[in-house]
Amino acid sequence: LITKLEETGNLNQTEWIALINGRTPKLAEFLFERARAVRHQYYGHDVYIRGLIEFTNYCRNDCYYCGIRCSNASVARYRLTEDEILDCCQTGYRLGFRTFVLQGGEDAWFTDKRMAVLIRAIKTRFPDCALTLSIGEKSRESYKLFHDMGADRYLLRHETYNANHYRMLHPASLSAIRRQKCLFALQETGYQVGSGFMVGSPGQTAEYLAEDMLFLKQLNPHMVGIGPFIPHHATPFAMEKAGTLELTLFMLGLLRLMLPKTLLPSTTALATIHPEGRKMGILAGANVVMPNL
Repeated sequence: LITKLEETGNLNQTEWIALINGRTPKLAEFLFERARAVRHQYYGHDVYIRGLIEFTNYCRNDCYYCGIRCSNASVARYRLTEDEILDCCQTGYRLGFRTFVLQGGEDAWFTDKRMAVLIRAIKTRFPDCALTLSIGEKSRESYKLFHDMGADRYLLRHETYNANHYRMLHPASLSAIRRQKCLFALQETGYQVGSGFMVGSPGQTAEYLAEDMLFLKQLNPHMVGIGPFIPHHATPFAMEKAGTLELTLFMLGLLRLMLPKTLLPSTTALATIHPEGRKMGILAGANVVMPNL
């Protein structure tokens, strides 16, 4: 199945399930070897660096897995000012970063107008840099405004494609279909789009992972960010088991074969669950790191 995936970039749902459920350490080594070969074919040995700026941890949503969910009263909340954000960009620029990723909760204080001013300020000060936004679900009009102001890319992980599983992880005010519509709206607006999912989230099955892979094949995003579910002590999932490094790396390798040209980050969450996690992600087929500025 790995050979078929490499040759065709496609598997059906039954094949995905069989491959995910049938994985072994030996199969994983073969997968990572093929994933590295495919990555080298398209990208050589380059690893791309993105400067992450987490500019607000206020969020209107109450996702059951997330430490900054609105009902968590124990979080020390913050918002960076425009000057602080530009200062982060300046530091990153001096270090050689040429892509900045503005990431935050869905914070109503950052209205469309404030975001537009901020985007314009960053693009005016750093015209040779790409700007990525990761600020959640917005209207098509908002996405267009941000793009018109100079935002180049947008990251919005779909988290899980399956509607029932999505409902297990999120309150009723959020839906899988709305999330997916946002991703297609972003593509239609002209962004380079990033999506992705959690690995090992509560209730996840191989069937759900297969659906995630089929959805990503259809979406064909510019970037796919995946990482292990990590339980947070101040959420309803505090006592759930974390997603594993082993399955996350396996899914990274599969994504590289399915979408050979996609940018695959070796995420912070990998580094959180294993000291060599980022390096292991690169060896499994990833080619982006996003250190926090």
